Amino acid sequence: MPRHSTIPLMRAWNSWSDRPAEMVFLPLGVRITPVLYSTRSRTTSAIEPRRNPVRLGRHAIDGSLIELETDHTGTTVAFSTRKTDPFAVCGNWEGTVSAEWGLRFWLTLAISSDGGEIGIHDSGNNTTLLKIGARFVAVVTAQAPVHVTGHDTIEALRADFEENGYFYTATRSNTAPVIALRFNLEMMRKGAYAAAVADSAVLAIAKARANLAEHMPAQIPDAQTGLFEGSLDAVRDVVAWNTIWDDTNARPYTAVTRIWNLGKFAVWYNDQLFAALLAGVFDADLARENMATAMASATPQGNIACIVTSNDAWVDRSQHPNGALVAWQLYQRTGERSLLTASYDALARNQRWWWENRDPGAFGLLSCGTSDVGEGLYKGTAFGARNETGMDNSATHDEAIYDPVTRTLSTFDLGLNCAAALDAEMLANMATVFGKHADAQEFAHIADRCRTLISKTLWDESRGLFANRQRDGGFVRSLSPTSFYPLVCGAATPEQAARLLEHLSDETTFGGDFVLPNATRGDPAFAENVYWRGRIWPNVNYMVWLGLRRYGFMVEASQLASQSYDLFMKSWNNDRIAAENYNAVTGEAMDQGDTDPFYIWAALLPLMATGEIVDFDPWSGWTVRNTGQDVSVGPMLSPAGSLHISVKAAVLSMIVNERIVMTTDLQTTFSQIDIRDGSFACTVATVAGSGFLDLPDVTADNVVAVRLDGNDIPYDAGSEGIRIAIAENAHMQRLEVYFSSLEVRMASRKP
Repeated sequence: MPRHSTIPLMRAWNSWSDRPAEMVFLPLGVRITPVLYSTRSRTTSAIEPRRNPVRLGRHAIDGSLIELETDHTGTTVAFSTRKTDPFAVCGNWEGTVSAEWGLRFWLTLAISSDGGEIGIHDSGNNTTLLKIGARFVAVVTAQAPVHVTGHDTIEALRADFEENGYFYTATRSNTAPVIALRFNLEMMRKGAYAAAVADSAVLAIAKARANLAEHMPAQIPDAQTGLFEGSLDAVRDVVAWNTIWDDTNARPYTAVTRIWNLGKFAVWYNDQLFAALLAGVFDADLARENMATAMASATPQGNIACIVTSNDAWVDRSQHPNGALVAWQLYQRTGERSLLTASYDALARNQRWWWENRDPGAFGLLSCGTSDVGEGLYKGTAFGARNETGMDNSATHDEAIYDPVTRTLSTFDLGLNCAAALDAEMLANMATVFGKHADAQEFAHIADRCRTLISKTLWDESRGLFANRQRDGGFVRSLSPTSFYPLVCGAATPEQAARLLEHLSDETTFGGDFVLPNATRGDPAFAENVYWRGRIWPNVNYMVWLGLRRYGFMVEASQLASQSYDLFMKSWNNDRIAAENYNAVTGEAMDQGDTDPFYIWAALLPLMATGEIVDFDPWSGWTVRNTGQDVSVGPMLSPAGSLHISVKAAVLSMIVNERIVMTTDLQTTFSQIDIRDGSFACTVATVAGSGFLDLPDVTADNVVAVRLDGNDIPYDAGSEGIRIAIAENAHMQRLEVYFSSLEVRMASRKP
């Protein structure tokens, strides 16, 4: 029977399951599952990353192109799928490396449906047909299979191979819940199939055959070339591959990783937020789905649970409250107020919960804890309380003592308090959008109070940085890059910020070729190189990068972004590893057994690099930077539509919905960009040399006003738009151009 009919059509065929080579048409629950069999080892592979070597290649967000390769007993097979129609998909395979005679290595396409409908194979026409509800799904192959078998399940197919080998024919059948089309790499080293959905069998078969006959090459444009090449491509691929279907909750979501096995689903609060942030670069609907998944962990007590899986729920604790930050960034990128509306109530309750439950002395600063609710693993322990930072075994917790009376650790946690202050600031922004003035005032007050206390209480003057501190005593010895988090929440004074910068390049603390280590290099914990004791974590680098940008430390932010890009690409370019964390000495990803090789927040490292060209942050808004270096970035989402940025010969072009809206040779940063029907505005940063800014889509007869810092300025008119000269200037300047809206222009042309 039909299943998930509300999935957007262009995402309906996709790699939804934990078997990345398996294509699923989610509305009907139809699956095309490659199964490999090696006679050499007498084993099968359904191509599952938890069990089999898999190199995940390019992956479009909508599944229009998917590439991967896998190894089974020494034989390598490459797969690709493509689609140009929401209801049709084409797949290819090629054996690229052989470890045994091709006749003894089999590739099977198993065709099935989640509802158990019977498939019918017509050997005369080389078609396989499924009827699900009123719909038909047809599968055709470029070559007829060597033979066809029928099974009740995929597991039964695998058992047939492993028990009976490939010379066994007793399971031949043309009708079964699982139709297995069997090929071998001797006769079909390369192969192809097509599947199509239609409302009649004839139409489904005709459509599948037509798609198979097109022989369209599998192509996807490069998302980022030139400066920081491949960054946006990596973000896309990590998001797309980790986006799967949660059958327990009947929802799509971007998992922390499709490789870990933590139950039928697993949602960490912060990880899910970063998944939403990363998805929002390309697809507002996917970002919305991920935010909804994060908010679904909200508890009746008020907090958002630290983690919820099919096996356990840590409702007694939460994680850093980064939700309002991500919601606000998504709003800035997409312009969709609904992204704020859907999460505001849960986020507001969560913010208030922290102060009601984690400030035992009512001092105004938070300590990590674990409440007396739920039955979660580690509830009521020091380790459970540490989970609220996400930095579970960090050396910054070593001196913290769990108090069973207050159910909190004995320390004010720096990172947690900075996150709470920033969350309150962003909630105040959200409340202002909604006209909730009392809420806005409440959250702005919390943010101000917390910033002041962080600056006064958690600043260690002797070391020249911020640190965790005992509620009734001194600072803890061990440090982490959360020492820089007061920048992202705005708590550091200018003098404190200046001293903090010294530690970015100091190789006895956080400097070095690979940064930022989550223990200072002189700390004994650094040498342990286990999880949060010394390794580099992408989410931490990202938060520090945001803080540097907030304080205007653009050179230092660019350096961190560049080093983060180099670190990521070291493992990505050849091995396609997007690691949960990295070695701070060698930059290696998989030198430590606890590291996941395809983790969602790894994509924050290349996102920082892309953000050096175009970004959306709470303080500068929509920002574009022309470094003078050649680059091409996009498409990505923007409030004005699909955005592409290109720099050639030092001239930057901003393209929205495939139309050039601005070109300039000014090598500077443009922030607070606002593009509307009838106006263009941006803030131009310091300009070292005079140049031009062109608006090709605005003609002289449509111009109403051109102003710089509120003063009318001249412009040159041409046949292809207007040119505005910008002189050398040591200060930021606000440029505003007003012109007749498209609606007015169209009305003027009516007879």
